[in-house]
Amino acid sequence: MRQRLLFLVTAVLVGSATTAAQAQSAFGFEFRAVAKVVQGTDTLRNAWAGGLNSPQFSTIDLNGDQQPDLYVFDRAQNRSFTFLSVATDNGRVWQHEPIYEGLFPTGLQGWVLLRDYDCDNRPDLFTYASGGDIRIYHNVAGANGLPSFQLVTNQLTYFDPSPTIGGDINIITGGYNIPAIQDIDGDGRLDILTFDFASTAPSIYYYRNTSTGACGGLQFREGSKFWGGITACLSGCTSFTFAPDQCRPVLRPNHTGGYNLTALDLDGDGDQDLLSGRDNCPELVSLRNDGTAQEARMTSAGLNQSFPTGTTAARVPNFPAAYSVDVTFDGRPDIVVSPNLYDNVDTVETRQSVVVYRNTSATGAPVLAYQQNNFLQAGMIDLSEGAAPTFGDLDGDGLVDMLVGSVSRNNPKQHYRAALSYYRNVGTARKPIFSLVTNDYLGLTSRRLVSLKPVLVDLNRDGALDLVYSGYQQGATANPITYVLNTATARQPAAFNLASAGTLAGMPGRAFDAPCFADVDADGLVDLLLGTNSVDTPGQSLRYYRNTGANNISQAFVLINNDYGQLRNNANRRPVALHPTVADFDGDGQPDLLTADALGEIRMYSNFRSQPSSFLARTDLFYNALLGQYQENRLGTAAVFRYAPATADVDGDGVPELFLGLEGGGIVALATRRQVLSTNSAATTLPLQVYPNPTTGRATVEAPRPVRVTVLDITGRTVRQDDALNRTHTLSLTGLAPGIYLVRCQTATGEQAMQRLEVQ
Repeated sequence: MRQRLLFLVTAVLVGSATTAAQAQSAFGFEFRAVAKVVQGTDTLRNAWAGGLNSPQFSTIDLNGDQQPDLYVFDRAQNRSFTFLSVATDNGRVWQHEPIYEGLFPTGLQGWVLLRDYDCDNRPDLFTYASGGDIRIYHNVAGANGLPSFQLVTNQLTYFDPSPTIGGDINIITGGYNIPAIQDIDGDGRLDILTFDFASTAPSIYYYRNTSTGACGGLQFREGSKFWGGITACLSGCTSFTFAPDQCRPVLRPNHTGGYNLTALDLDGDGDQDLLSGRDNCPELVSLRNDGTAQEARMTSAGLNQSFPTGTTAARVPNFPAAYSVDVTFDGRPDIVVSPNLYDNVDTVETRQSVVVYRNTSATGAPVLAYQQNNFLQAGMIDLSEGAAPTFGDLDGDGLVDMLVGSVSRNNPKQHYRAALSYYRNVGTARKPIFSLVTNDYLGLTSRRLVSLKPVLVDLNRDGALDLVYSGYQQGATANPITYVLNTATARQPAAFNLASAGTLAGMPGRAFDAPCFADVDADGLVDLLLGTNSVDTPGQSLRYYRNTGANNISQAFVLINNDYGQLRNNANRRPVALHPTVADFDGDGQPDLLTADALGEIRMYSNFRSQPSSFLARTDLFYNALLGQYQENRLGTAAVFRYAPATADVDGDGVPELFLGLEGGGIVALATRRQVLSTNSAATTLPLQVYPNPTTGRATVEAPRPVRVTVLDITGRTVRQDDALNRTHTLSLTGLAPGIYLVRCQTATGEQAMQRLEVQ
């Protein structure tokens, strides 16, 4: 979608074009593993997948190779993930391939299960609909045989033959439950089991598929309101009664909320048994069907409160849900257990929360053996929740390192605390490798924060990166933006002393404030763009604070505009949890503004300094090579969703990469596509010579006509400037961080040319 105006990126080719030769380009971003990531001795296969909190698992052949691939829907993030089954020298592995995520419907919520209801070997999509209904998409063969999902119904119904209130009635699963969608009675058609969401002592409703024909169809009738004779009681997490008994009244119930169901044959007798987990409970219980496929009967003798037996019992932080899928590539369905959290108001640890039990039985009843508690999570950056990255050289070796703010219980006392994880770049300038050094850089867990957004920026103009962070402390009346000056000199390992930290005056001090430093007014000083949810002080979501250059950094930033850009979301309301970042993404030598908010709306405002008072945005930024088109962001949205975009040139090619910290505790990496910078020499109309290049301390710029010279970093900030009109300029680069810069020259008549300059 393009808003208000068709957005055209017009850019100057660096070193090969003047302003008279600007070209239009279909600029955007595409997913790319721009750097390797190492944790301990493991190189993460899917480092930049983005983290998992409440994953739900189904299988589907995505790429037509006759191998079942993995579809994952994360309930807490409302996000689809796709993983291909890929052959390697050491066997098959799961490889994250985000381009296939664009095949799935947008707006999915609650739960998603892939089930083939018409026996065409293409799993269809069943999902939650508003009010607890079931929405269904039919999987038809799309272009090149790829899955394509067409909406069948927003409200799955069953037929009630009652002469009084009969007719088609919607099947309601409730807002929290996951139903079991399986062939329950053995007739080859998909049936539905779900707990009664409205009862304080819920039984299981059975909706029998009555479609005619051997397979296919979505006609249902209510088979039972009391399937299996089982009732869930409120006296405890594993409390049930069995017909004819009833639950005893409980004055102070230990449990209310949702129920997850999985139907499968656990004992090999041909009928469907159950696995069930409850909200606010860690246990997964199994219930054996001692009846038949047609007449289910559960008894107390078949209740297992420590499932599975003979191995480590299934325990997840909260609200376990089980999925019968083959994730070990042996053709036998394993059991995957994960939390089915809608949000994390209970502050549980979601970093290692996906448990796999391998099925070791070749035939008959499954025999389950505990395998791991971090399935897929072990192969990606997953710091539990609210990842917020920033980049800079922390060890003085000239390479870009990574700091990530997040919140988890990964600390000795398992408190719910925010911390900084430090990933040192142990690779090269062209091939970065981020290696985890510590999960508590500077010991910030001692500050008892539950949100942390860091920024590395040179505040005092000494050439060394300082640390700024916004943090949220529960119960605090104010949540200041804190800065810690780096007492080391430029190109030396950073030295931060938390005891000497200061705070920026005049800030809103709201939870989840998101600072971004960029030179807004082109005076060479970093100003502050602040995303904020503040309603206590006048203003909207993005506020501009100008850097006055005052020696007292605490007082240096003065509010200039409390509704900078007049940014609004698709509903024309102020964006919530807005997070800005600035870089010259499209390569025209001018800084661009990119914002992300809780609704998952990511917008880019090209050359924002020259925008009208109400900025014009582009949202179709993400290129999907499989579909051959640009799409809007599909990385998730929720009531509480903290995007944290950051930018850095981590591979030294002079083009900024985009990193999106996500609520799932991970990071997505994106490279620019069709960025219009050129590595060619300057155009013959204004040929430039910049030497030595690369350089360390000085560089000479020569042009055939007198020019003014400006040196820009990748954010578009002016770091050096000489306004004198000369054919030769000698630039002092002392104090500049290693990296790629742009040298822009302009004649008195406005003719321009640019050249890359690498500072080592």
